[in-house]
Amino acid sequence: MKHIALIFSMVVLISFNGFSQDEVINVEAIDNYKYIIVPLKYEFLSDTDQYQINSLTKFLFNKYGYTAFLENDPFPEDLRRNRCLALKAEVVKDRGGFLSTKLIINLMDCNGQLIVASKVGKSREKEFKISYNLALRNAFETFQFYNYTYKPDPKIEALSSNLNNESSNISNEETKKAEEEIERLKQEVAALKQEKVEEKSAMVAVPEPIAKDEKLAHTKVLSEASHVLFAQPISNGFQVVDTTPKVVMILLETPKTNTFIVKDQNAIVYKEDGFWYLSKNDGKSTSLETLNIKF
Repeated sequence: MKHIALIFSMVVLISFNGFSQDEVINVEAIDNYKYIIVPLKYEFLSDTDQYQINSLTKFLFNKYGYTAFLENDPFPEDLRRNRCLALKAEVVKDRGGFLSTKLIINLMDCNGQLIVASKVGKSREKEFKISYNLALRNAFETFQFYNYTYKPDPKIEALSSNLNNESSNISNEETKKAEEEIERLKQEVAALKQEKVEEKSAMVAVPEPIAKDEKLAHTKVLSEASHVLFAQPISNGFQVVDTTPKVVMILLETPKTNTFIVKDQNAIVYKEDGFWYLSKNDGKSTSLETLNIKF
């Protein structure tokens, strides 16, 4: 029985030490970063902003003197140009927690390196919503009681994230091809519109009412975008995500206003007459569809 009791005691002790206790990693380093970006979903939760934990993280950072954004918020211009000005907040849960909820707030740089870690936040509440809320607030004491003062670091300001290290300089040849493709598509759309009008004129004897949106009504190759996409700024363009959120495509900037090249695809995205269009060319045929993108 003594051996059994000893083994049980060791298991309980290990369970209460899933993290390295209340050690805080390098909290002063946060001064070198201007912003905090909070993801829409944490890995230990199944839904976006479940129990409002992500929104609470943003709220607490802003409440105590930091500048935080959810990852789908509009970013300031300097952050759009250089994501390395921000740390990304990741809240992680101790899976081995026994009879309590334990959370840590990790702050990662633009290359995924751990810069700052909070103390272990704990709660013994049984209801998840209450327990996560209290554990997060307890972990946040690391940042709440730290006198944060932004101190620009020239090295960080000069960096660009490895995630977005593609060159933003599009060659003149690529730009010319994009412009030629747009012009060709305009002519194709105009021809299709005329063809559709002629078909309807042959079938209907009375005048047709004016279409609410001729571009969508008369273009065969357009497919109505039934879901909303969100364009999130990166260093050389935008990443387009759906509501999951999942990255759908990467848009690379060109010198032409409201015209982007789709990374790793023979395709472009451009805006015309208030609508966004995706044009693809697989070498055999060209397709054109509307996109419901929120910038």
